[in-house]
Amino acid sequence: MSIYNYLAKKSNGDIVSMQTYKGQTMLIVNTANKCDFTYQFEDLQRIYEKYNNKGFTVLGFPSNQFANQNPEDGAETARACRTSYGVQFPMYDVIDVNGETTHPLYNYLKHEVEPRPVDTSNIQEVILTNKVKEIYPDYLIGNNIRWNFTKFLVDAQGQVIKRFEPCDSILEIENAIEELIAANQ
Repeated sequence: MSIYNYLAKKSNGDIVSMQTYKGQTMLIVNTANKCDFTYQFEDLQRIYEKYNNKGFTVLGFPSNQFANQNPEDGAETARACRTSYGVQFPMYDVIDVNGETTHPLYNYLKHEVEPRPVDTSNIQEVILTNKVKEIYPDYLIGNNIRWNFTKFLVDAQGQVIKRFEPCDSILEIENAIEELIAANQ
């Protein structure tokens, strides 16, 4: 199996094969438009604009599984992201990223790259982990998505290279993207 074996519904209702992105480096992100991490939309858009002409894209997959932080449907979510954060990268319909109804693409992504251990030196991550322990303790088990704005870096051959947690530095993520794009040229 590869990422190219999966389909996903865009926010406008179109069904898209991940084959559409064959040959591109991708950053796949589970998002929410009412999350404390929504500021990351601006960083994601900036990175998308900076590298899009070099065979890179960001794919946003809203999820409402974390404290009801994305209760709108995919179309309303995409509209809100465009209006509030200038998002122009592809936005997909609202999906589940954990549990029995996990979208097949996310089931694949989660099992290709394990999450890193919690960074106890990062106070923001410690606070988030304590919140997750309190309300969604199962999300800290195995390869589950811990919270909104978990990111998966996929190379131009469709291989999942790295998983970034919500509190990871955007500079670290951008450096990994630059290295992967350079390796593909």
